[in-house]
Amino acid sequence: MSKKTVLKLMRRLGLRCQIRRRKRYNSYKGQSGKVAPNLLQRDFTTTGPNQKWVTDVTEFHVADRKVYLSTVMDLFDRQIIGHTVGLSPNLELANSSLRQAMTRRQRGQKPIVHSDQGFQYQHSSWRKLLKNRAVQSMSRKGNCLDNAVMESFFGHLKDELYCNTTFLTIDALTTAIDAYIAWYNTDRTHSTLKGLSPVQYRTQALAA
Repeated sequence: MSKKTVLKLMRRLGLRCQIRRRKRYNSYKGQSGKVAPNLLQRDFTTTGPNQKWVTDVTEFHVADRKVYLSTVMDLFDRQIIGHTVGLSPNLELANSSLRQAMTRRQRGQKPIVHSDQGFQYQHSSWRKLLKNRAVQSMSRKGNCLDNAVMESFFGHLKDELYCNTTFLTIDALTTAIDAYIAWYNTDRTHSTLKGLSPVQYRTQALAA
């Protein structure tokens, strides 16, 4: 069924999508390390896997606690290739998701890894993980559109999983996030991927 048909039916039934909350997590704490140039320049297109990755951290609330999710996405097929959930937006949260993503690299591949100017990405430990294996890129200060694809993923995740559900425990939210990302990668279709899921798109592209 086309999106226009769905929209027409929703209007007939008086249904509206929940509007995403505008508040977003901001990890910028001033220049505490090295700021990289913006190599991505909002060019989110690629010709193959492991050419351009984007990463960011987002925030959730469970009762009176905050929970953070760090993700790394391959722009080739919009697949989440690394993610970590934790109670603090610390260095290890971001570094852990990057280490997961690095296991997806093939010999000789050196992707651009694009982030905002958060303190995690300015830190020497992040740059050490990238050294000789990837090229660092950063958005301009306070410009979320420079990392729009990652922001879009967080928006979909919260619309489809979080906003209309009350999670009573951190473990419940963590389990739900893990399941959502697995579903997002293998089953959720994308118009930018010719109506295929990330895994389906990669499989077809590499088989061609």
